[in-house]
Amino acid sequence: MRLWSLHPSLLDRAALVAGWREGLLAQKVLQGRTKGYRHHPQLERFREGGQPAALIAGWLLPLADEAAVRGYHFNTSLIASEPADAGSLTVTRGQLELEFDLLVAKVRNRDAAWLPRLGRPSAHPLFRVVAGAVEGWERASVPPPD
Repeated sequence: MRLWSLHPSLLDRAALVAGWREGLLAQKVLQGRTKGYRHHPQLERFREGGQPAALIAGWLLPLADEAAVRGYHFNTSLIASEPADAGSLTVTRGQLELEFDLLVAKVRNRDAAWLPRLGRPSAHPLFRVVAGAVEGWERASVPPPD
């Protein structure tokens, strides 16, 4: 499960679609409606934010908005709560940079034509960027370049 801290406009088609699917799974987990993934580290920040349903809704909605810009339709009726306000959670600069490097590595292998669209790391609207290293809940490491 990868709930990107990156702005949805940076995500290639595969990451955008997978993010939507994984976000809906995260919503079920946060609602206690599934047995799997209950202890997934990606969910810590949503739980610790004090309003997990609104936070995951605030994460999902910008993905649906980006999908619409690209001509896709994500069923927003599946979002179970009113979304939290933009900037409701923080993400460290180190985390954002790590995720950007992860995305670049993935895109390089599956859709190199998307690479020029990546530009610079920017945060998903749910997050305010703060100084700091990679978040303590992160388990990924960036694969070395080919």
